[in-house]
Amino acid sequence: MPPIDSRAKASPKDFFLYLAAIVTLYVSTWSILRLLFEIIDYTFPDRLSSYIDPYSTSIRLAIASLVIIFPVYLIISRYLRVNVAREPAKRELGIRKALVYLTLFLAGAIIIGDLVTLINTFLGGEITMRFVLKVVAVLIVTGGIFGYYGLDLRRKDGLSAKAAKIFASVTSVFIIASIVVGFFVMGSPSSIRQVKFDQTRVDDLQSIQDQAVNYWQQKRVLPTVLADLNNPLQNFTVPTDPETGAAYDYIPTSDLAFKLCAVFGAESSNSGNLRGMSVPVPAGVKGEESWQHGTSKVCFDRTIDPQLYPPATTINAKPAR
Repeated sequence: MPPIDSRAKASPKDFFLYLAAIVTLYVSTWSILRLLFEIIDYTFPDRLSSYIDPYSTSIRLAIASLVIIFPVYLIISRYLRVNVAREPAKRELGIRKALVYLTLFLAGAIIIGDLVTLINTFLGGEITMRFVLKVVAVLIVTGGIFGYYGLDLRRKDGLSAKAAKIFASVTSVFIIASIVVGFFVMGSPSSIRQVKFDQTRVDDLQSIQDQAVNYWQQKRVLPTVLADLNNPLQNFTVPTDPETGAAYDYIPTSDLAFKLCAVFGAESSNSGNLRGMSVPVPAGVKGEESWQHGTSKVCFDRTIDPQLYPPATTINAKPAR
């Protein structure tokens, strides 16, 4: 093996390649942890967590990042490893050592912080299964990075090509498996599109309901048909189904009650403002406690409470003297 030239200096190409390798590593690490956290949250729901992303935004972003950025990291890392094998002097490049040490420092800091958080949470009596699994996920991911770069830095000639290949293979299999599970949790693109349509339907029905209540307050009667709610002065036009363009069904059932109906494409456990959670009805409107729905046509019964939503004439009436 040729002697190592300690005077080797980094070229602009070396600088940007090592920088790109570290940046893609950091982004890939964040993405896989984000994906694992979302999978854990889905598998072990916590009643204290009020918000669930209905469109799986975090999962989609994590998967997209892994599909594009992680292969870039593997390609750059392999190129740098081959380049160092050809020119051993480049193992002593300042930029390489600085970025590797930075990676080791961050990985070690995350591991220590994770363990402190785990113990603190346990002592506070708030330990949960999904919290433990998140800690384990962080330890596995950051521990793998720490171990790989730590061994590479400690060995004079670095890790062998075989060891590096094994690490890349194991990591790739782990990430691919996580992505597959992520797709299972997230659902197909078509199912997410249906969730968005259903959310728009719920928003439309909520808007129609509000306008119907306001109409009753102003006129003391419910609208006969939905067209009665069109109000250019308030810039309100009765919405229609976002997917088909069909009108929503509105059926007055008494002087204070009415039905609103729409055709949904998915169960409300997978759609709505909060996936699997109810969307509350405004105070003063009696009926179902949420906009939860099944697939196909669903009708919601609503009844106005005059004491909570008094007519406008009552609100504006002057007190008698």
